Amino acid sequence: MLPVLAVLAAAVLFGTTGTTQALGPDDTTPLGVGAVRLVVGGVALALVALAAMRARRSGVPPWSRRAVLLMVVAGLCLFAYQPLFFLGAAVNGVAVGTVIALGSSPVIAGLLEWGLTRRPPGALWLAATALATTGVALLAAGGGADAAPDAVGIAASVGAGASFAVFAVVQRRLLDGGWPPLVVMGGAGLVSAVPALALLPTQELDWLARPDGIGLALWLGLGATALAYTAFTWGLGGLTAGTAATLTLAEPLTAAVLGIAVLGERLSPLGIAGIAVLAAGLLLLAAGSRRPRAPRPYALEG
Repeated sequence: MLPVLAVLAAAVLFGTTGTTQALGPDDTTPLGVGAVRLVVGGVALALVALAAMRARRSGVPPWSRRAVLLMVVAGLCLFAYQPLFFLGAAVNGVAVGTVIALGSSPVIAGLLEWGLTRRPPGALWLAATALATTGVALLAAGGGADAAPDAVGIAASVGAGASFAVFAVVQRRLLDGGWPPLVVMGGAGLVSAVPALALLPTQELDWLARPDGIGLALWLGLGATALAYTAFTWGLGGLTAGTAATLTLAEPLTAAVLGIAVLGERLSPLGIAGIAVLAAGLLLLAAGSRRPRAPRPYALEG
């Protein structure tokens, strides 16, 4: 049950991003905030990983090209999620973009894991994922989504969902290869910080010179990135990638609750029903995930 709680805690931290940005400086841009978030969070994760490696008496598995490649892929997926998600949201609206990105991620992760392990997803996962995804769609519709889907926006949102799905599956492989969660996440975080750092000069960052801007950067980088992804990766060690990806659908649930409680937003009855359906799907999956997963479903070098 602890891995489930860790992934849910990560999703809650992810869900604070929108509210935090809304309460921050008015002159921020989504890409600028995303780049700063990854630079701060990536560097923090790398430092924690370095400390973890030094503290481990037994060390870590031998470095190999495959392990390095998997960490690079995870880091690039972590970076790619930001612009793809924001592009999908900009073209089709936040609600539609969120539904497509977050709704596609668990399905893609489940299919990828099916292909790697040769074990189809269980009926409980299928039912819980369908229920949770339906809840996300109802929540978006209840928030007033009325944009006509555009092909470019759909492709970007699906790309964002695929990026997170590949990120989760690749991390699962590294964990199965004996790599500690902090090292796995630290490597991915460091890789993601490199392209994010290159993106910074293209963005307006005057807001970083103000106290509220510094607070925004620190929370998003340390709380909603470093701490959140560490919790996610640790929880992933006891779950399949598909299950973990589905549990992260608690992110829009958190965002909706914070929007109502903190920002004074209102939801229609359809949106409220979406919250209930989404919560039911997550509870169903959490209850079914209490059984221990099969250890090492696929080896790092397999």
